[in-house]
Amino acid sequence: MTTAPAQPGATVSPTKPKAVVRVGDRVFSTASVVAGSLILFVLVLVAAFLVWQSIPAFTAKVGELPNNATSFWDYVGPLVFGTVYSALIALVIAVPLSLGIALFISHYAPRRIAPVLGYVIDLLAAVPSVVYGLWGIVVLAPLLKPFYGFLNEYLGWFPLFSGQVSGTGRTILTASIVLAVMAIPIMTAVMREIFLQAPTLNEEAALALGATRWEMIRLSVLPFAKSGIVSAIMLGLGRALGETMAIALVLSVSTNVTFQMLTSLNPSTIAANIALQFAEASGTALNALVASGLILFVITLVINMLARYIVRKRVS
Repeated sequence: MTTAPAQPGATVSPTKPKAVVRVGDRVFSTASVVAGSLILFVLVLVAAFLVWQSIPAFTAKVGELPNNATSFWDYVGPLVFGTVYSALIALVIAVPLSLGIALFISHYAPRRIAPVLGYVIDLLAAVPSVVYGLWGIVVLAPLLKPFYGFLNEYLGWFPLFSGQVSGTGRTILTASIVLAVMAIPIMTAVMREIFLQAPTLNEEAALALGATRWEMIRLSVLPFAKSGIVSAIMLGLGRALGETMAIALVLSVSTNVTFQMLTSLNPSTIAANIALQFAEASGTALNALVASGLILFVITLVINMLARYIVRKRVS
């Protein structure tokens, strides 16, 4: 039996094979969508809970809030200042150290030693924050007291080092150093992985043209890793902003707003204030703590959005 020949000028459309959808693909796709949606759903629930429980604090009258605050913003303002101030001091300390450690592990240390050093740095992230707080009180604060006296004696004309030096060493600077030590592991890990992904051909070309190792890093590695460095800094800032127990152990609760880093009158942070006051709070005071947690939630969200914007702008 013969088939009729196709008419002249007629187009014959080829039959497309049907796509085979496997059960595993469907399960994985559905699980991914559910997991991503669940994260957003939980985030919305947390935000809704914080907003709902914060309304009484926002509308509280004079005398209903802790510390005899006239308004919620008068109550939370010093805590926001202490949170941001301590985190920024920690970043000033942690960023150069993390950058230097990551560069040493990725480009300077011998290949046999580099993995061991990376493993040791990563181990710091597994130390509980309570241990860091105890270390700050027992070891770091007494150790830094003579150094604080030196700074106050010779650099007391500078506002940051002025004032009466604390006799215990438990100052905002001590707390910031503890935060810096806690932020270094995650920042170093991210920077190290980014540095190791730098194009090898660019590095070898720079060296072949006569560049020193530092010039090769400055011209080939650092420009490639800009977005990763920004991401690492933002991750470290998020760790410093949300830290609770270490700050609660090192600093006492206060409502001071001061830039002096060596005195005993230190600003406190939102997270530490919540941890120390939550057990005894009730009524409007409890709503004020939840509202301060909402402020910290917003600050962290804004920082993450800013980090994404910076990374996308540098990548593009």
